[in-house]
Amino acid sequence: MSDLAQLYQSVILDHNRNPRNFRSLDEADGQADGYNPFCGDKITVWVKLDGDQVADVCFKGEGCALSKASASLMTTAIKGKSRAEVEQLNSLFHQLVMGELDPEASREALGKLKVFSGVAEFPSRVKCASMAWHALQSAIKASDKQPDPQP
Repeated sequence: MSDLAQLYQSVILDHNRNPRNFRSLDEADGQADGYNPFCGDKITVWVKLDGDQVADVCFKGEGCALSKASASLMTTAIKGKSRAEVEQLNSLFHQLVMGELDPEASREALGKLKVFSGVAEFPSRVKCASMAWHALQSAIKASDKQPDPQP
């Protein structure tokens, strides 16, 4: 295994063992569930917005190391970003795991998410890596349906 592959594996294993933002969020503006019937991964993503910015995001769930690490890295990558930035990062991530993007060409935009570049070699694992991202998009859409608080 190359040094780079070992580093990537170590980042994924660390985020699986010690997931960041692994909790629920009572005051969330939106939440959504993700489920992968092929391997049994289940996740719930909560998002709290401050205007157009992601003020907080977290997840809970169970599944394979890839799905948990992806959710953990996703939550750390999108905090503080605008909806447009989240959508752009989601698109880049999807292209990455589908093998449609050179991770080095988008190195700055992807940050640590580039550790998922090897997923493209295993098409059956794309759903594991992208499930949290789909749930995030649904949670953000659900936040649009929340009633405005009354003064």
